[in-house]
Amino acid sequence: MAGITLTSALRDEYVALFNSCSIRSARTAVVERLVTKLQSNRSRYEAAAGSAGVPWYFIAVIHNMEAGQRFSGHLHNGDPLSARTTHVPAGRPKQGNPPFTWEDSAADAMSFKRLGPSTDWSLGGMLYQLERYNGWGYRKYHPHVLSPYLWSFSHHYESGKYVADGRWSDTAVSKQCGAAVLLRRMAENGIIEFPDQPAPVATDAPLIVSLAKRKPINATVLQRAKDLQAWLNTYPGIFLKVDGWPGKKTSDAYYKVTGYYLPGDARG
Repeated sequence: MAGITLTSALRDEYVALFNSCSIRSARTAVVERLVTKLQSNRSRYEAAAGSAGVPWYFIAVIHNMEAGQRFSGHLHNGDPLSARTTHVPAGRPKQGNPPFTWEDSAADAMSFKRLGPSTDWSLGGMLYQLERYNGWGYRKYHPHVLSPYLWSFSHHYESGKYVADGRWSDTAVSKQCGAAVLLRRMAENGIIEFPDQPAPVATDAPLIVSLAKRKPINATVLQRAKDLQAWLNTYPGIFLKVDGWPGKKTSDAYYKVTGYYLPGDARG
């Protein structure tokens, strides 16, 4: 299948989708568990990423998608490390003899996809590489469905998926959390930042709420907090969960934008 070129319009599409991405409430706990587990193996991902010249969190989310975070499977497609891959791409790695280490498989997977330090690792560029890793079938043949490989568990995706090679179902629903959704939650948790997301600069007056130790009960205050979080999310490099809880993360984001912490924050 012929590839897709990363144009300026496509890059903007990816960034807009990421900035507006919200995780479905029914899936929040699952996403949090996945992110926590990825973070617990960060040092191993960083070691593999350093050798390949790619961001550690790219390898981390690919590992979740392809092998369910199991270090006994190839990063290419999750096939057992006890042999060369049998599914697409088959016969990897070409060099060496099984059983393979996870690190050797990861290095081969990045090499096979021609990913390295010269790759565009901006936010839009990374999302492009994630969709490319899985394939362009959704974008080319079912453009009414955003790829669940990226957006499953978010409000960007409801249904439609390949249930087998070349077999499409409009009603099937992905049960796997999308890679972009994992990245979004990692960004919300302050675990990762993207090189093209500069420090924000406020250009209009924000809605101010006071720091809270728990989610407000008052509906008016809750909505004002959500409005503030949505406003902060309009700035590059700010990724907040819009939950109406103006806690430390919201105060930190407010500081990045305005230079001030929320009222009630002892740091201000």
